Amino acid sequence: MSTQTSPAEKGLNPGLMCQESYACSGTDEAIFECDECCSLQCLRCEEELHRQERLRNHERIRLKPGHVPYCDLCKGLSGHLPGVRQRAIVRCQTCKINLCLECQKRTHSGGNKRRHPVTVYNVSNLQGSLEAEEMDEETKRKKMTEKVVSFLLVDENEEVQVTNEEDFIRKLDCKPDQHLKVVSIFGNTGDGKSHTLNHTFFYGREVFKTSPTQESCTVGVWAAYDPVHKVAVIDTEGLLGATVNLSQRTRLLLKVLAISDLVIYRTHADRLHNDLFKFLGDASEAYLKHFTKELKATTARCGLDVPLSTLGPAVIIFHETVHTQLLGSDHPSEVPEKLIQDRFRKLGRFPEAFSSIHYKGTRTYNPPTDFSGLRRALEQLLENNTTRSPRHPGVIFKALKALSDRFSGEIPDDQMAHSSFFPDEYFTCSSLCLSCGVGCKNSMNHGKEGVPHEAKSRCRYSHQYDNRVYTCKACYERGEEVSVVPKTSASTDSPWMGLAKYAWSGYVIECPNCGVVYRSRQYWFGNQDPVDTVVRTEIVHVWPGTDGFLKDNNNAAQRLLDGMNFMAQSVSELSLGPTKAVTSWLTDQIAPAYWRPNSQILSCNKCATSFKDNDTKHHCRACGEGFCDSCSSKTRPVPERGWGPAPVRVCDNCYEARNVQLAITEAQVDDEGGTLIARKVGEAVQNTLGAVVTAIDIPLGLVKDAARPAYWVPDHEILHCHNCRKEFSIKLSKHHCRACGQGFCDECSHDRRAVPSRGWDHPVRVCFNCNKKPEPGHLSVVTGKSPLC
Repeated sequence: MSTQTSPAEKGLNPGLMCQESYACSGTDEAIFECDECCSLQCLRCEEELHRQERLRNHERIRLKPGHVPYCDLCKGLSGHLPGVRQRAIVRCQTCKINLCLECQKRTHSGGNKRRHPVTVYNVSNLQGSLEAEEMDEETKRKKMTEKVVSFLLVDENEEVQVTNEEDFIRKLDCKPDQHLKVVSIFGNTGDGKSHTLNHTFFYGREVFKTSPTQESCTVGVWAAYDPVHKVAVIDTEGLLGATVNLSQRTRLLLKVLAISDLVIYRTHADRLHNDLFKFLGDASEAYLKHFTKELKATTARCGLDVPLSTLGPAVIIFHETVHTQLLGSDHPSEVPEKLIQDRFRKLGRFPEAFSSIHYKGTRTYNPPTDFSGLRRALEQLLENNTTRSPRHPGVIFKALKALSDRFSGEIPDDQMAHSSFFPDEYFTCSSLCLSCGVGCKNSMNHGKEGVPHEAKSRCRYSHQYDNRVYTCKACYERGEEVSVVPKTSASTDSPWMGLAKYAWSGYVIECPNCGVVYRSRQYWFGNQDPVDTVVRTEIVHVWPGTDGFLKDNNNAAQRLLDGMNFMAQSVSELSLGPTKAVTSWLTDQIAPAYWRPNSQILSCNKCATSFKDNDTKHHCRACGEGFCDSCSSKTRPVPERGWGPAPVRVCDNCYEARNVQLAITEAQVDDEGGTLIARKVGEAVQNTLGAVVTAIDIPLGLVKDAARPAYWVPDHEILHCHNCRKEFSIKLSKHHCRACGQGFCDECSHDRRAVPSRGWDHPVRVCFNCNKKPEPGHLSVVTGKSPLC
């Protein structure tokens, strides 16, 4: 930095002596001024001092003729801001310090110091030097902001328009490791928010769009980077202007406020309106109630190096008047901030979330508006890192993204609370219990983190939803709360064996810890209600979108079994004899898809013997064709058709080809809850009850409805796939998801998984969406009455 000083340079500033006295004892003329050392330095002191490693990178300037130094006393005071530091007007020869006008009055206006001799600096040189420096500084700053452009950060529907951190940093056009703060602006539409930001940070350039029309010029949230002050500047949509999605747009403002370090509330009203105080007061309350917890969770969840402050931003109320005096002008003894706090208190609002609230006013007699006072106040607050520290732009993006993900979604108009700018409905879960109507107390979108719905009060019983659920009494007495579900078989039974047992012993209640604790028909008589013996009751809330508490939690095969059992009992009571006709009819209704219908089987597929009315037709479990008894007397396992490892009836040809594996597609094999299980149940009924009822002309739709669980959508109501919306036809089959009960095409429901909460312990067909969800831990109702009743 230092070079040999020419003789011509000596004597240019004879009144400026070295202030360091490090190598010269203060006797040499000053040649340099080091801003970071805060001193004037001679050539020798400058060289010796800045050889040290910690001082080597200090910025020094060579003094020019007529140079006027800064005031030595006010350099470090908080009242003077960077870029507007005061130059000295005199130098005290006794104290050997340079003083500006204010510091001279403050320190040398009384006592003995009043008599100290002073050297007056050349005022004309001072003025010229200051003007030149200010022009240089102004030109440098303007050049730094020439290429700044704004971009849409969040649209009016609360959708973040930046894909990731890298995209956010690229659009800001700043360095990834740059530490910066966030300044945002709020106010009513038409109050000149964008204009204020353009003149405060970007020297009048239209970085943020302005418009003279009646339409709002800012829709959504826009952002830009100010390289001079190293801040991300955010422009928001004006209040009282939006007509669509008003609630969501208002909620968006609080998200911006939460990530801001400094908030400007811009008002052009001649007098401060109550809306200003209500907005800030309601924002403070909502911030403390909903956002501080989420900001802490975001810090932990995202592993941020810089913790997000749970204390809100500082607020500057920028008040521009034309015809009226500024706040506090008629009360010289009271500061404007004190008057503002009084207004908050009178309105019952307490802005305790904000780190500080400041008032900055300007009266515009003739345009343009003077923004210099606002700029100085902003620079002073930005220098204060006590409560809000600068952080990397990636941290800012993560905080905004986390808040957007958490508090998003439509807000119904009937949930709008006009008494508050930010009612709880904007931030809490909108789900209401179907039974008692109480709302969920958790924050919005809590389900994404696996957090279930919760309510502050207990629920009441509703017969419609049957929301009385049960837990195992033995486990409860051991300190555990374990749900129990009524189903056809224990989880250890195979579907075939379990359904056979179900025909005799009724439904079971199985505890994961204790095993099977109850069978509805364990004894011929005297079976006790499970409530009196093995389970305890609890009334729970019923939330929309979750599995209901259906009394009938059994699958299609169980319902079909109940219907057949009821039909056989009814006909037996009428003393009607069995016939072959019902067997043929029943077989067709519950036959697997690959079986040839009985009505089409006129002769044996092998020996071609014609069937008479009372002849028995047998289906081969492998090929599905119809045969006489002699041509289908052999048995072997047919696992490829879903019949499991047990031997079943096959024709002679399929028996001889038993070592050849059949090529069967996924679509041909129905799941355990479909037609194959229904066929197994039909056989269980015929073999177990040992009777075949007489032929009764019952429509097919009635049988299907009898076989359908209550949570399944009826076939006649399913017109298209619930997921892809394809319209069903003869070629496009309907399939029920065993978890939600909606109708789907095969492509949207080809996944298989167990659904214990619905009574399916073995893998069955589920839709694409239910397969992604964890198995719900809801409890199902046990009433003590048999499902067969």
